[in-house]
Amino acid sequence: MLEVLLVVSIIAILAGIVIIAINPGKNTGDSRNAQRGVDVNTIINAVYQYNIDTGSLPAVGARAGAVAITSTPTEICTASAVACTGLVDLAVLTTTGKYAVFDAQDPRCPTNCNANGTGYNISKDPTNSRLVVTAINIENSKTITITK
Repeated sequence: MLEVLLVVSIIAILAGIVIIAINPGKNTGDSRNAQRGVDVNTIINAVYQYNIDTGSLPAVGARAGAVAITSTPTEICTASAVACTGLVDLAVLTTTGKYAVFDAQDPRCPTNCNANGTGYNISKDPTNSRLVVTAINIENSKTITITK
C-alpha cells in the first residue's frame, strides 16, 4: 500500500513539473503574439506600398467618422465595419486586394478593441514622418511595434 502511494505521489510531482514546463497559457499567448507580429508587418507594408504607388497616405475613408493617420496612435477600423467613428479607415488597401488581401484583426478582439477596431494602432512619427504600427493587446510582456 505504501509503495502504491509513493508511486502515485511521484507521478503527480512529475506531471506537475511537465505542466509547468509546457506552460500552455504562455505558449498560446506567444502564438497569438506571433500572429500580431505578422499582422503589424502586413499593415505597415500595405500602407507603405500604397504610399509609394500614390505618393500619399490613405486619405480619410468614406465610412462615417473615420479619421486620417496623424501623430496620435489611433486604432484601425475593420474592413467590415459600417462606421469608423474615431478610427483610421484603411479599407482602400483591401478593396482591390492590391495592397492587402485580408483584414488584419487581433486574435483576441473584440476584447480591449474598439467595437469596429482591429486591435492595431497606426500613427505617423512627427519627427521623421515614419509610419508606426503597434499591436494593442500584447501578451507575456511583449512589445509588437514596427516603424517604417
